[in-house]
Amino acid sequence: MKIQKNTVVGLTYELKVSKLEDEIESSPFSVEVRDKEDPFYFLFGQSGLPEKFEELLVGQSEGEPFSFSLSVEEAYGAPDEELIINLPKSQFSGEQGFKKEMLEEGNFLPLMDENGYPMQAKILKVIGDELLLDFNHPLVGFDLHFDGNIIEVRKATKEEVDHGHVHGEHGTHH
Repeated sequence: MKIQKNTVVGLTYELKVSKLEDEIESSPFSVEVRDKEDPFYFLFGQSGLPEKFEELLVGQSEGEPFSFSLSVEEAYGAPDEELIINLPKSQFSGEQGFKKEMLEEGNFLPLMDENGYPMQAKILKVIGDELLLDFNHPLVGFDLHFDGNIIEVRKATKEEVDHGHVHGEHGTHH
């Protein structure tokens, strides 16, 4: 079966990132490896991944290797300064499940948006009783370089399509 809309796709890959700074491209460095013990599964066409990522995989089959790069613009874009905000530390109390050691510079805070969807914010700086938080995607501003293999392609079930995500062994259980 070939990758197309409403198929479940399983991948192994290594993701490297690079960044253009002062007109010099940094050497790509590895930020994620998904191997056979921890493959990545998604519902093609409803993944929330960069559009170009899916576009470069369409039509490929189980067992095929892939290697491609996405520019900043094709990936998660440039940082949005409006997504960097100050919030009082008091919003991240123990009653809300936050431990003091979580509120340190460089940490990512697990949060939920107003609709109950998981999101995260990186703590850029602790300023007295406030935290400077970055709500941009962690890969914003980077070129992405993927090298991997397609390990499974199957037709999504009606329930998976209706719910917008993979169910079963490599997905959500509910």
